[in-house]
This record gives sequence, structure tokens and C-alpha cells, in this order.
Amino acid sequence: MKIYNTLTKKKEEFIPLEEGKVRMYVCGPTVYDYIHIGNARPAIIFDTVRRYLEYKGYEVVYVSNFTDVDDKIIKRANEEGVSASEISERYIKEFIKDRDALNIREATYHPKATEEIDGMIKMIETLIEKGHAYAKNGTVFFRTRSFKDYGKLSKKNIDELEAGARIAVDEDKEDPMDFVLWKPKKEGEPAWPSPWGEGRPGWHIECSVMSRKYLGEQIDIHAGGEDLIFPHHENEIAQSEAANGKEFTRYWMHNAFLNIDNKKMSKSEGNFFSVREICKQYDPQVLRFFMLNSHYRSPLNFSWELLDAAKNSLERIVTAVDQLEYYKEIIKNDKALSEEEGKVLKEAKLLVQKFMDAMDDDFNTADAIAAIFELVKLANVSCNAESSLELVNTISDDICKLCDILGIIVKKEKELLDEEIERLIQERQEARKSKNFARADEIRELLRGKGIVLEDTREGVRWKRV
Repeated sequence: MKIYNTLTKKKEEFIPLEEGKVRMYVCGPTVYDYIHIGNARPAIIFDTVRRYLEYKGYEVVYVSNFTDVDDKIIKRANEEGVSASEISERYIKEFIKDRDALNIREATYHPKATEEIDGMIKMIETLIEKGHAYAKNGTVFFRTRSFKDYGKLSKKNIDELEAGARIAVDEDKEDPMDFVLWKPKKEGEPAWPSPWGEGRPGWHIECSVMSRKYLGEQIDIHAGGEDLIFPHHENEIAQSEAANGKEFTRYWMHNAFLNIDNKKMSKSEGNFFSVREICKQYDPQVLRFFMLNSHYRSPLNFSWELLDAAKNSLERIVTAVDQLEYYKEIIKNDKALSEEEGKVLKEAKLLVQKFMDAMDDDFNTADAIAAIFELVKLANVSCNAESSLELVNTISDDICKLCDILGIIVKKEKELLDEEIERLIQERQEARKSKNFARADEIRELLRGKGIVLEDTREGVRWKRV
């Protein structure tokens, strides 16, 4: 399996630090509002990476943080006249709702910045002791030029970098390129005690501390959107390697930007969409499917027309699986696999391998989905009511397995309609009369599995949903 490493700018064979185990850190959301579809892309992509690694047999320890103290959170809190923690807790809960709707698995650890302040202070103290940081008037700065490899991820030359839009000019800095590790308290802001006075951490330090606490000083994969390469991830490398004295991350993964109708998403352009807004109009699975239809390193363009196309494409897979489920119900034979069906299953096996090859090649979900569609086409032309159960079951299982690796749900439990329930109850009554108690019990359990409980009374059978 090969992964494109942003650090080396090439695909590399994936070899984890510890055999059979993957330590993975993905930068999480700043919780001051509902997540937008740009936030959703890395969340979906790296959840899929995790799923595939687990499918391959790795034990994945997956950490994704919540930045729950930040200028945007404080601004929102002041506007609403509430505490910053009230804002962050509110939107953590809303994030979890969106995460679950998109079928994104919960991280192994979901640390919050405000709960890791002690660790941040300790790392800052270590950096000061080693000469990589200095305090001035309650602010602690990282001495960027003290880290000789600064710029190795973003390929930026420190001598060519000037104080600009993303680098605050501060007279307390020794060098314009130095960045903040700790900032002093301001009126109306949350603060914590520290050796340099009350204040709060800079943004970059939190991920260095959380990854070390939950994954160790060295990790296998660090991931996020490409907008984090500089300065956030570059600064993480500097802090972590300066403090720990060893390589921080083996493989750096970054997804490309998401644009709206070929324009950058922004509120001022009026093309800013939250996941919650999209999911009022579309099944969340459609949004997930749409995100995975392009390779994660390719820019992704969002439009309503493209989302409709994704909806129709996903429906083709769901319809095929529904048809296969129907065949399972009506096929009564237990005939052996025919020679022709054997050839079909060989072709299906090749398509499953085609999927795996695509995923092994830097998680190429676009080509992986193309392999699923070939399986769907094979199912549509090869399976019918006269097929063997082995053929139908195998192809159905293959499609569902591959979709599950991508986190796409295509096999949905159908809610029984009242008339269907009554028909099954009648069939059960007839089975009991003919002393076919095995079938009667089978129907009872079938209904129980669908959330229908039967009660045998003097007046007859009653049912209720639970």
C-alpha cells in the first residue's frame, strides 16, 4: 500500500512504526458554528482511510481534536453574551450529530484543547529550556530560526518569508517569523494560570501536545486539509521535533480544497453551505458519496447539479442491492453454481481486487467506486430469479462489503407497512394451525427484528412497534 507523503512529495510504501498498529492524528474542527461542507471533506476522507486500514487488519488509534478555545469562539460568545465554553459545548454536540449522520466513526480519542492546558505549559517550558522559545511581556514565542529544518513540509525558505497577512508583526518578537506559543489574558477572554501569567495557548501548540499524549512522540499519519500545511503543520513539526528530539510524523496526508461552482467558498460570496443545510435536502449518504467520487488530493467542485448526479449514482447501487435482496427472498432452489455462474464469480473477484488495488494506490476512492459500479453492472446482467443463491449472495456481499469500507450504507432496513405486518401475522396464524411451529416462530422473530412485537390474546393477535 502506497501513500502520497506531503513531506517528500511522492508516493511511499506504507510501513508503520509498529507492526500491525497505526497511530493517526487528524486535525479536528474549531467549534464555534455548524461545520461546513469544506470541513466535512477531510472528516469523510480520513475516516475512509481509517476504515480501509482497519479492513487491512491494522489496529488504528485515531485521534481528532476539538479546538474549543479560539478567537472565533470568544467572538461568538461575546456576541451572544454567554461563556466561550457554552459556545464550544453547543457546537461539539452539533458536530457529533453531523458526524453520525455522515457515518463517520467516533475517534478513539477526541481531546479538547481546554482539557490539555497543563501539557501545553509543560511542552512550552521544555522549549524554553532548550532555547527554542522565549517569554516577553507575558507572551511566549517559538524561536523559529532555532529549528534548522523549518519549512521542510511546505517547502518554504525561511529567509524568503516576510511578515505578511498570516504573520502578525509584534515588537516583542526577536524575529518576524517567530510564532506564539502562549498569549496573555485580554479582557473578556478565558484564561489559565501559567509561569508567564494568566493567558491561553496559541493554536499550533495544542496538536503537538495532544498527539504526544495520546499517540506518543512519533506517529504514523498526520492529516488535514491542505490549508493547514503552512503555518499550522509546519509549526507543529518545529515544536514537536524541537521538544522531543525526534521525527514527529512519518506520513503527512492533505486533502485538496473544495470549491463551490468553481469559486472559493466564503460567506461574503453567498456560497457557504453547512452540512446541516445540505442534509435537509439530501440524504447525508449522498454527500459522503459525492466527497469520495474524487481523489482526495484533487480539488473538488461542489454544485447542486453534481450533488444530484451523485444522488442518482448512489441510487443505482442501492437499487441493485435491493434487487439482489429480493432475489434472496424468492429463490427457493439450492442448485449448485453453474459453469457460467462460476465465470461470473471469477469476474466479480477480479473487480473486488480492482477496488483493493485502487485503495492501495494512495486511497483512490474515485477508481474504487468505479470498480463498485462494474460489480453493479455485473449483478444486473448476471443475477435473476433463476440464479443460484451462491451467486446472488456472493455478489451482494461483495458490493456491500466494498461500500462499507467506504462508509457508504447501501443496504437499509425497510420499515414494514401495516398491511405487510397483517399479512405476516396471517401467515403465522396459518402456520400455527397447520402445526408448522418452526415457521410461526420464524415470522415472530422476523417481526421482532423489524421492531414489531406480537402479543397473543384471547381476542387474537395484537402487535405494536417498539
